[in-house]
Formats: sequence, C-alpha cells, structure tokens
Amino acid sequence: MRTALRSSRSAPSRRRRGRVAVGAALVAAALFTAAPPALADTSPSPSASQDEEAEAGPTEAGTAFRTAARLAQGQRGTASASTGDYLYWVFPADTGQRPTVRATVSLPAEQARQGASTWRIDVYDGLRRRQPCTYGLQERRAAEDAAEVRLTCTLRTVRAFSEPWANDPLPGAYYVRLTVSRLAADDLGRPFRAEVAVDSQETGGSTAVGGKLSEPLTPGVSAVLGEEQAEEETDGEDGAEQAPRPAALAEPEGGWSSGWWTDRWLWTAGGAVLAALAGILGYTLTRGSGRPDRVPHGV
Repeated sequence: MRTALRSSRSAPSRRRRGRVAVGAALVAAALFTAAPPALADTSPSPSASQDEEAEAGPTEAGTAFRTAARLAQGQRGTASASTGDYLYWVFPADTGQRPTVRATVSLPAEQARQGASTWRIDVYDGLRRRQPCTYGLQERRAAEDAAEVRLTCTLRTVRAFSEPWANDPLPGAYYVRLTVSRLAADDLGRPFRAEVAVDSQETGGSTAVGGKLSEPLTPGVSAVLGEEQAEEETDGEDGAEQAPRPAALAEPEGGWSSGWWTDRWLWTAGGAVLAALAGILGYTLTRGSGRPDRVPHGV
C-alpha cells in the first residue's frame, strides 16, 4: 500500500521535472538560434553589380600618399592615366569593418599592345604599413588583347586596439595604390582608365577586442589642426577672418566608433540566463520528492 502511494506521489514530480527540463531546452535553443546576423562570419562576394550601384566619387587620383584622392565607402572613384603611373586613393575604415577594395582597369582596344601586362593593387593603413589581403585577386595578368582587368582585395577586420608590435588594421585612413607591376617596354606610357570602389561588411562582436585608440590613424589631421590654430592666432592679432581648412580625411557616417558597445553584450546576457536556468534545473532534479513516507513525523 505504501509503495503504491509513493508511486502515485512521485509521478507528478517526475512530470513536473520533465516539463522544467523541456522548457529550459527550448529557451536555450531560442537564445542560440536567434543570434544577431552580425555575428555570422560571412564574407562579402564582390560582383559587377556592386560597381554599378556605387555612387560617383572623385574623377582624379593622386600620384603619392600625400596627394591621394579622398574616397568614401560606397563611392566609385575614376581616373585616366598613363601606363606606369602610380594612382592613390584614401578612404576611412572604422572598428568592426572588413573593407573590400575593387578596381577595374580598362585598356583601349584600338591601340595594339606589344605584350601582356600585370596589374596590382596594394592597401596601406594610416601608418603606411601594407595590409595583406585575406582573399581576392590583388594581382592579375592581362593578355595583349584584353579589354579590362578586375582586381579585388578584402582586408582583415579593423580592430579597436592592437599591440604596438602588431600589424593589425586599426581605425583610420587606408590608402589604395594601383599600378602595373610587369609591362613590356614598348607599352610604357599608353593610356588607360581606372575605377576603384570600396565597401565594407560589419562583423559585429565576434571580432571585438578590449581597448581603443585615443585618436584614429589619420595622418595629416594634426598638421591641419595646427595650421588652423596658427590661423586663429593670426586672426586675433590682425583682425582678419579666414575660413578653416578642411580635414585631410572625412569621418565615416555617424562618426568614429566609441568602442564600448558590441554584440558580445547580447551573448553575455544570454549566457547569464542559461546559467540561471541550469541552476534551477539542477536544483529541481536533485531535491527529490520531499519527506519520505516511511519517516515518522517529529523525527
């Protein structure tokens, strides 16, 4: 009789524990399947349609780092030059972005070329350190009768902070250099047309690190600020007003990242909820069904 009573009392307890376990499993599945899309480490696939959708940008390119043409992300810069020239553009990249540079070199078909040529793009950060490409064809060979050459270079994700000895990409300016690396001597100086476009993908908190730079790596900004300060002092003495000079590099849309908010806060909150549910489930499974019936009251 007592065995039957214990069995009937423990059955609801087992059902209750089973419902709690199923509920905890459903909550855990919902948290991990509803992860933000930014956490997915997918890589952008450059295509010709992206070049067509890019906004018109500068129509000239610089011939050195100091004269690089300013290019915003989402813009398309064009330039006409002679084979053998070095063309430079500069664009801003912020924390959490993975920039992709695409370049198209159009070669005139009416001019017969003497041999094949090899074209190359290189990307440098604000300290003029060459940044490697994670994937993409940054150097390609063009046949004698080729009409155009397409080059791509996807950089590593820009980090908020890095060690001084590291070569990690940091927030600030990035320079694009386009030139021909191999060319027949008779083809030197022939005209060509270049198009460069830059876009980036937000990687989110999956690549976030602690710390941040006090100022982005944008060479020339300090010099411009110094010149503006000198002009203000001169204006105070002479009374003449002069318009301030523009900065060397425009900031990204919304300004430079503050560096404190990342998607990892969502994962931290989700982990705290899962830990609490695991504690409740463990307590429910181990506490038992209560006082055994065979133990008399008052003992």
